[in-house]
Amino acid sequence: MSEHYTDSFLSGVMKRTRVIAVIGVSMEETRPSYYVARYLNLKGYKVIPVNPGHAGKTLFGQTVRAGLDDIDEPVDMIDIFRRSEHVLPIVEEALEKLPELKTVWMQIGVVNHDAARMAEARGIDVIMNRCPKIEYQRLFGELRMGGFNTGVVSSRL
Repeated sequence: MSEHYTDSFLSGVMKRTRVIAVIGVSMEETRPSYYVARYLNLKGYKVIPVNPGHAGKTLFGQTVRAGLDDIDEPVDMIDIFRRSEHVLPIVEEALEKLPELKTVWMQIGVVNHDAARMAEARGIDVIMNRCPKIEYQRLFGELRMGGFNTGVVSSRL
């Protein structure tokens, strides 16, 4: 188990993924979970928002679900915006409730080796301590080394 992922592995995950359940998504536009979910939605992924505190509200054209139990369609990937110590029960539930699951993605700063081992033992790909928005932008040409896709490299002010 590694936290170092090849570009071909990451781009393969992004290309095969169609439906993402974002766990811990916020309704607040300034929160990273909101703008990551919004970005993924704008890129054509179906984003299913999951947050018990906002269940029943609408976000990105989808009803916010209280938990994974409330999802009644195939999910390719879960993107976890929860602290590392909360990840294991989320992954346990995902493995039980989401039979089509192919990827467990833990956001930047989120690492849980026990959850990763459990998912990998079931043939699920695991990515920890990374952001799918950043990886998408980096891998598919929306970011350059400086973080901006300006097409111009200059040191002039």
